[in-house]
Amino acid sequence: MSDHHDDHHNEEFPHSSFRGYMIGFVLSVILTVIPFWLVMANVISSSAATAVVILGFAVVQIVVHMVYFLHMNFQSQGGWNMLSLIFTSILVLITIFGSLWVMYHMNVNMMPSMMGDMQG
Repeated sequence: MSDHHDDHHNEEFPHSSFRGYMIGFVLSVILTVIPFWLVMANVISSSAATAVVILGFAVVQIVVHMVYFLHMNFQSQGGWNMLSLIFTSILVLITIFGSLWVMYHMNVNMMPSMMGDMQG
């Protein structure tokens, strides 16, 4: 018999350790509790500023999840994981901002006679 390990994970980089998962978990809890506190304690008086701060925490939390739980980095799968993520993110951003742009211009360029019909 050969010295063959029956490991179905043929990867260059090992999965994270318990310590890595705990760091990710603690960071996720902190990144959830802080926005919750910001809203419940009404720390920032402007609701728009609060929304921007919460979105910032959400983006940071997405990165934490990708690094600590999904093990995504530029080395995994020869960089294809990260490349596909970047491509998908660009498509999603184009779709979201394109939709918002179209809806804004549809609203601005609506004929005044149509506005009266919609209100009455």
